[in-house]
Amino acid sequence: MSAQLRPGHLEDLAALYALEQRCFVGDRFTRRQLAHLLGPAHASTWLLVDGEAILGYGTLLLRRNSRRARLYSFCVAPEARGGGLGRVLLECLEEEARGRGCDSLHLEVRADNRAALALYRRRGFRLTRWLDDYYVDGCAAWQMSKALVAEDPAADERPARLG
Repeated sequence: MSAQLRPGHLEDLAALYALEQRCFVGDRFTRRQLAHLLGPAHASTWLLVDGEAILGYGTLLLRRNSRRARLYSFCVAPEARGGGLGRVLLECLEEEARGRGCDSLHLEVRADNRAALALYRRRGFRLTRWLDDYYVDGCAAWQMSKALVAEDPAADERPARLG
């Protein structure tokens, strides 16, 4: 597949809604919610596209006066999974958050979604909190987070200044 990344627009609403219906059993966004995320929300949605087909999308929520971004939704079409497209999309979203001045990225993921948990862990996300009965079907979730700023490895080696 020759997928490309591009920002999502309101014109993508019908295709995003169809992808949402295929990828999620419960806790799906409605057309109205997706339209809000693509329009007036303080959010950024990026798409993986192959020609006219949308293979995946991810949405960041960005709050004014906050350096924390939230990965609010993330999915890759079933037929496009396993080839690294999820990693590419996640890297794009991390870069978008950094470019908007965020120093951390947070998310919630179904506790039974092993593929997503593995992807997030490979990208440096850490488990931060267990959330019982988080999803509409009763499934628990893991809250995860990742620092987006590189820590200075020499910071601990610098001598303290006296006087």
